[in-house]
Amino acid sequence: MTRYLLQRVLSVPPTLLGVSVLTFLFLRLIPGDAIAVRLGTSTALSAEQLTQLRAYFGIDQPLHVQYLTWLGSLLRGDAGYSIRTGQPVVAEIAGRLPATLELALAAGLVALALGIPLGLVSALRPNSALDLLARGFGLLGLAMPNFWLGTLILLIFARELRWMPNTGGYVDFLQDPGANLRFLLFPAVTLGVAMGAVVMRTTRSAMLDVLGADYVRTANAKGLSRALVIKGHALKNGLIVVVTILGIQVGYLLGGAVVVEEVFSVPGVGRLLLNAITQRDYAVVQGGVLVIAVLFVLTNTIVDVLYGYLDPRIRYA
Repeated sequence: MTRYLLQRVLSVPPTLLGVSVLTFLFLRLIPGDAIAVRLGTSTALSAEQLTQLRAYFGIDQPLHVQYLTWLGSLLRGDAGYSIRTGQPVVAEIAGRLPATLELALAAGLVALALGIPLGLVSALRPNSALDLLARGFGLLGLAMPNFWLGTLILLIFARELRWMPNTGGYVDFLQDPGANLRFLLFPAVTLGVAMGAVVMRTTRSAMLDVLGADYVRTANAKGLSRALVIKGHALKNGLIVVVTILGIQVGYLLGGAVVVEEVFSVPGVGRLLLNAITQRDYAVVQGGVLVIAVLFVLTNTIVDVLYGYLDPRIRYA
């Protein structure tokens, strides 16, 4: 186990390096630069003034020089400054990260609360009315785009029923837990429904495979109760695949949070990145993507470790 964890830790730097290179290059494929977007069309500067501004921010250098300069600063703990606000990127992301993590956690809980029970019921009663309803939820959840579901929720619960504000209203959890949870409920549902559909379909498929396994049939032949067979033999093995999917879906949660945060005006990293991309705020985009990549790698490492707990037959070489 120790050797395996060490291998995973050593694989993190190359992964993050690759993410940083791709993010750096793809961002600069967008037409225009931060100076042009920042000034807009209302400010007229001479060619000499524009050249001086680009030199001041370092975007007049060749791409490899810009990247190495940024990477060197990053290794010293300096992710640069936002061109839009002038604030350190680390401070910008640190102020937004709690909201995104809280939204992702709440969405994950919603997905588990919907997906695992529906998947179990669907697998235990195949081709029944409950199975058809659960499978219908799976198809509907995968078919509905986040922005459409979020907009529909806003129309019903904010405009018609007035159970929530149209926009804004986020309150820090430590400041007012009740208001915080009320605000995050609908964004979490919006983000968690699609993931819940994936979890439901995965749970159903995994449980159907496990329930047909020889050791489960042997347990049934011994006269063990159905509840004991499911809880003691089938469920734990069936959840291995579900845990795998959950690890992969973390990337979806963080990526999908960009759209959901914009729809519900959640002040998270996703919304920060969206604004930074439109304004060519290179340092903020690069720092935000790296933070998401770190969270994704760490989560998948935790999932791999959970394999050993869920299935003792798994050994790490």
